[in-house]
Amino acid sequence: MSSPSAPTPQGPQGPSEPGPFLTVHTAVVLLAAVVIALIVAGLTFLSSSTVAGAVLAGLAGGGVSVPVLRSLIG
Repeated sequence: MSSPSAPTPQGPQGPSEPGPFLTVHTAVVLLAAVVIALIVAGLTFLSSSTVAGAVLAGLAGGGVSVPVLRSLIG
């Protein structure tokens, strides 16, 4: 006769799967900020023809748009 097997203990589970690296909300906000930055940089370059000014304007436009987009897209 075989004895019934002992039940396995139901202790704490092992490490669960980590969440996604970026949420969909974060990805959409960052993508929209990049698009805005490219548009601002392109328009600045077309108006002034200086690369440095266009890069700075694009970085500023993208950086300023992130908090605004974060509050608008939700």
